Amino acid sequence: MATTPTSTSGPKQNRIGLHVIDYRGGKTTLCAGCGHNAISERIIDAFFEMGVQPERVMKLSGIGCSSKSPAYFMNRSHSFNSVHGRMPSVATGATLANRTMTGLAVSGDGDSVSIGVGQFVHLMRRNLPLIYVIEDNGVYGLTKGQFSATADVGSKLKTGVINDLPPIDICALAIELGASFVGRSFSGDKKQLHNMLKAAIAHRGTVLLDVISPCVTFNDHVGSTKSYAYIKEHEEPIHEVGFVPFFEDISVEYDAGTTTEVRMHDGSHLRLRKLGADYDATNRIAAIKSLHESNDRGEVLTGIFYINTEKPNFIELLHMTEEPLATLPQSTVRPPKEVLDKVMAGLM
Repeated sequence: MATTPTSTSGPKQNRIGLHVIDYRGGKTTLCAGCGHNAISERIIDAFFEMGVQPERVMKLSGIGCSSKSPAYFMNRSHSFNSVHGRMPSVATGATLANRTMTGLAVSGDGDSVSIGVGQFVHLMRRNLPLIYVIEDNGVYGLTKGQFSATADVGSKLKTGVINDLPPIDICALAIELGASFVGRSFSGDKKQLHNMLKAAIAHRGTVLLDVISPCVTFNDHVGSTKSYAYIKEHEEPIHEVGFVPFFEDISVEYDAGTTTEVRMHDGSHLRLRKLGADYDATNRIAAIKSLHESNDRGEVLTGIFYINTEKPNFIELLHMTEEPLATLPQSTVRPPKEVLDKVMAGLM
């Protein structure tokens, strides 16, 4: 849907006539240098370049530093900040109520993988059309930096405490449960995260993006496996991610045999150029195997691990009407009295 630009702050407009400032939010209150702010910038850029109408986006979050992030981008979008760990239920209800909206959920490793892991599990297995971003720093930033469930064995807190519990690999869990687009990136890798977010917008199923986002206050020191220095030294990209939206010409790359293209639902193309490894992002079992092997080597594997554009999403499985439920009149969604009487009679 085209609209009249609300800003004239720059010459560059996207395909629906908006400027990048139309996708910005409030001023961040997070710590200076927080990786979450870099993720917010990539979200702004991705939605701007894809030409998504801000008013057609619903932002959903739980509790934590990460869940404050939606306030810092797309202030014209709808937003709901839910209770701790319960955002998946709200996201599911909102998506089913209005299937025409783009759902963007932003959570953290504590919100999703500790207190909210039960709801996270069921969201992943349903393949709900939703972009789910986990801003993963391995600690609870709002409660003084205790270890979260994604903290690696041997990781050290600023207090000197060593973590001796095995971590939950969010990506391996999401693939096993049924998410149809799963990847990991690093908040400091601008190009990779930017292209992954654009591809996520074009996908029509559950997108799980685990973004390593160092906490500069509690988890960016020597001994932390979620620090900027550690990730830069141990990151292992499995491929280079490129993305061509449906409204742009698709150019040809000449390194034959090394590039894989995946056609998205809207006609866009996700391009994966292999970096020395023979990796197939459509192979679910191989994706889980690669994640386990990289963990054993102490590497932080990044890229798109698994994608399936053919899997039916939750809305398709429910055979829902094309018209959003939220717009249906009461006469359509409410059974008439005679139907209810028949049901009650059958229970007597």
